[in-house]
Amino acid sequence: MKSQIDSLVAQLLNGNIFLQEAIEILEKGMIGGALATNEGNQSATAKQLGIHRNTLQRKIADYGLAAGRPRARRKPVARASSPRRRKTGTA
Repeated sequence: MKSQIDSLVAQLLNGNIFLQEAIEILEKGMIGGALATNEGNQSATAKQLGIHRNTLQRKIADYGLAAGRPRARRKPVARASSPRRRKTGTA
């Protein structure tokens, strides 16, 4: 495994790939592979990668790795109390 990584590092250096770009390539590949292995389960993927689920969700959005269908946004809950009255401006 170490020799394969050393070979990859040499290829990246010879290809004039900057460190940040190399990190993004590695992260994107690992996240995509882990999502596929875990059938899109983000909690299991985050656990496998050793990162927090919120971090995983941010990286999925950053790298455009939408797994399956997009999550439906929750609608805000209606207020249970009566609506507020407007101030009339008189004291």
